[in-house]
Amino acid sequence: MDAQERGELAAAIEAVVRSTPGVRSVYRSGSLISNLLRAGAEAIGVRTNEEPIVSVAGNGDGMVIEATLGVDSAARSAEILHAVQAAVDAVLAERGVRRESITLTVAHVQVPVQAHAAT
Repeated sequence: MDAQERGELAAAIEAVVRSTPGVRSVYRSGSLISNLLRAGAEAIGVRTNEEPIVSVAGNGDGMVIEATLGVDSAARSAEILHAVQAAVDAVLAERGVRRESITLTVAHVQVPVQAHAAT
């Protein structure tokens, strides 16, 4: 799979992750340092901010997927993560791609908009 195909796959995975009930946000995966380097590269025009947030890396045996999420506090994180994993697996199966691993991290639990507005 070439870089363009990986980018298209990452964009499709990001879209399905964002549309999963209970997911409020998707953040760039990676360490603080790698995110700072990426932001610096975007600032000087080496990279664009339009690149997918979800990380998709090729592996000889399959694809390695990483996503960092913000979830709704009214839902159970474990259920959301299972739903996201199933949605990602469906995208991969649709494209005939095998998953080597998937890492899903909940980085933020967000209060529902209605509850936040009431306070």
